[in-house]
Amino acid sequence: MKEINTTVTQRGQVTIPVEVRRILGLKPGDRLVFRVEGSSVTLAPAPFDLDSAYGSIKPLHEPEDFEEISRIAREDKIQETLSYYRDFPGVSSFRQSEP
Repeated sequence: MKEINTTVTQRGQVTIPVEVRRILGLKPGDRLVFRVEGSSVTLAPAPFDLDSAYGSIKPLHEPEDFEEISRIAREDKIQETLSYYRDFPGVSSFRQSEP
């Protein structure tokens, strides 16, 4: 077993030596798990889960404006209904009122 020493800073941080990062395949931003068994601690890459993946992928486009989509759908439905009743037998004139 090989031992590698490092120092704990005043803020409780340590630098993971490059050899350990290579062995674990760590890159900046990777998450780690500390497994504590009695007075021994094991360091390992954290397993993948949805919480750790949240925000890791950027959307391809801006989020949809659902208010605008809803307004357009309502307007389309109004126009479809008006068109239907314009062609309805017995209706000679039908005028849309302004909102």
